[in-house]
Amino acid sequence: MSQHEETRNLETIPVGSLGIIPLEGCKSLGEKVNDYLVEWRTVRESEHKESLAFSGYQRDSYILKAKVPRFGSGEAKGVILESVRGTDLYLLVDVANYSLTYSLCGKENHMSPDDHYQDLKRIIAAVGGKARRITVIMPFLYESRQHKRTARESLDCAIALQEMVNMGVDNILTFDAHDPRVQNAIPLHGFETIRPTYQFIKNLLKNVDGLQLDSDHMMVVSPDEGGMSRAIYMANVVGLDMGMFYKRRDYTRIVDGRNPIVAHEFLGTSVEGKDMIIIDDMISSGESVLEVAAALKERKANRIFICSTFGLFTNGLDRFDKAYEQGLIDRVLTTNLIYQTPELLSREWYINCDMSKYIAYLIDTLNHDASISDLLNPNKRIQHVVAKYRAGEEID
Repeated sequence: MSQHEETRNLETIPVGSLGIIPLEGCKSLGEKVNDYLVEWRTVRESEHKESLAFSGYQRDSYILKAKVPRFGSGEAKGVILESVRGTDLYLLVDVANYSLTYSLCGKENHMSPDDHYQDLKRIIAAVGGKARRITVIMPFLYESRQHKRTARESLDCAIALQEMVNMGVDNILTFDAHDPRVQNAIPLHGFETIRPTYQFIKNLLKNVDGLQLDSDHMMVVSPDEGGMSRAIYMANVVGLDMGMFYKRRDYTRIVDGRNPIVAHEFLGTSVEGKDMIIIDDMISSGESVLEVAAALKERKANRIFICSTFGLFTNGLDRFDKAYEQGLIDRVLTTNLIYQTPELLSREWYINCDMSKYIAYLIDTLNHDASISDLLNPNKRIQHVVAKYRAGEEID
């Protein structure tokens, strides 16, 4: 059992019997999370284990059976096949999993984020207010890219958050929200946006040799002004320098509904000979992050590592294969918080950052109504893994 697990004091009475419902698109992640919880609770020593307050504390599985069957017309309903009365319920949903299909009037239809979100609401509705508490873990926040108004347009993310809260959701956990200020839509309810900085650093150190973790040999770069806080945090905790790019646009023209980008301008010290960590919240098509990598190579940067919480790869992997062959990029790190294709997992340049243990920690701690603030700030764990790397020890 890990050092971190042993130091947590979870002697408090659980909020309720723990129940996890991973929706279809989040099954594999949910099962990994469940495995950790079963293992920890089997070996955890507690004098209260046999008491009534801890009833159902140790189980073979915390996953509750639920399904969302569809009618031939494509309509659906949420069904929960076990009792949820009095449970502390955690719903896991991956709105970015496009691999799932359903039959729509005889035609195969791929599930969109809208479909996944609607299924989530169906399961919440099926609970019927009987759970003690409902927490939604939605790693990729639904409609988070539509976070502010620039014209007469809808504010989809804010509406979704209010909808969930109105249906009885108490807490919403998400990862690396595109703009955390969307939580202003639900100011009286729990909303946490969690950054996987520790997992990025740990997996980079585990898989790449010869990294010199100082500001003379390494730099963290934000590909745009919106992601500055991510890069500042990573640079500060590891003790590196940072830089950023901003997009210079031609505001006199509109192409495909937006002002075209003229150039990526760099702000920061010299990158010559340094290893670069480009950190961002998502890789969509990957166009901008590869343009940034090319711009850094022009400035004589050494190795380039791209860290992104969500690897959507909406235009496929060919562009990244080509960039890797040309030596533009060395590694790409994304998490398993959203669906990953088998092709992506097989790529030589790809490093998968598993987040299931972290989510299990969060669920375990929240179920005991204990503070998760030390889990949200991974500074100590980052310093620990960096010290191990510098000492030449193996990182598990």
